[in-house]
Amino acid sequence: MNCWTEKSIEFAVQRNYLDELFKVYPLSPNLRRELSREQVDAVRLAYDARDNLKLVETLLDTELFPLKDSYIPFLRHDRGALVRNPQTVNRIAGNLYHMGFEAIIEKCTAPKETNRQMGPMFKNWIARGVIGVPVLNDPEEFLHTQGNCILSSTDSVMQDFSREFLGFTRSKGVDFLARSGGKYVVGEAKLLTDFGGHQNAQFDDALSTLHSFTASEFHVIPVAIIDGVIYIRNHSKIHDYLQHHPEDNIMSALVLREFLYSL
Repeated sequence: MNCWTEKSIEFAVQRNYLDELFKVYPLSPNLRRELSREQVDAVRLAYDARDNLKLVETLLDTELFPLKDSYIPFLRHDRGALVRNPQTVNRIAGNLYHMGFEAIIEKCTAPKETNRQMGPMFKNWIARGVIGVPVLNDPEEFLHTQGNCILSSTDSVMQDFSREFLGFTRSKGVDFLARSGGKYVVGEAKLLTDFGGHQNAQFDDALSTLHSFTASEFHVIPVAIIDGVIYIRNHSKIHDYLQHHPEDNIMSALVLREFLYSL
């Protein structure tokens, strides 16, 4: 097993792991989505007027459509389809009227799922300077600054930098990009809240990023910064992988600082 994976397991089973992890991923079940007063009024007008087209069109502009329907994504991407498919619009509108106005607003403002809250949390934690080195937003400054530092920018900026300079081959962003001891450390951050299908897929996705680097002019160290249940000793597929792949730098965000300073 990788020594940094072992350190992560020791932290998880012997220390206040969850208390410390909450500083990285301050998850809240009460983060409801918001609708502006203008959006609520527009929904009310269309609902009261029984204007099927306007009602569906207005609700397509909300973050969360209030009912599950497999055709909603198509309509979101092609608004012209609303006019071309009146029966579909009428069917969806009929289901909305059946829900009632209050239920529509309630569904539109439902709390975000936990996994959808996690995206920016790791980057926000890094941006607070917890590692103890400069955190830069500009890739040019990051490339030419002497000494240890971290690049914290948009997914596309960090992806482009990784692809251009570090031999990264995936068409997706990375969550962490640092230079420490003259080496570039780059990878993805995940919080796995349980064992099973979706969480296993998240683990596999992090591994794909870990293994998606070709040779470059720089010394690159790919990492998978994973937290959650994977550090519970059991007989799961994930724990079996950790035991048999010591070459993979898989570690908790809570040992990341120590890892960087060891380089």
